[in-house]
Amino acid sequence: MGHWEICFNQQLLELPSAKAENHMDTRGIFSWLFPDDEEYIEGLEIHEWIEEQANWLVPLFERYDIPFDEQHVEWFYEAVNQNDWRCGSCGGCL
Repeated sequence: MGHWEICFNQQLLELPSAKAENHMDTRGIFSWLFPDDEEYIEGLEIHEWIEEQANWLVPLFERYDIPFDEQHVEWFYEAVNQNDWRCGSCGGCL
């Protein structure tokens, strides 16, 4: 489906392999056929997402000297959310 290439201060972040090749479970509508239909909303809101992802986010931020504060985590979530996907979101199987 794809993989993540995320940079911070022009440095490519090495994500855990389980995250690098999969969607990030951020909240959105990922239906290719019904992109405005709220029945297709899935994923976690930012605060739920942080709680669920903290086990790999905290070490990632520490490794790259990214402050683990509300603003930086929010920026990370928003950037990932804009490019997140789901297996069925491309419509290629139609």
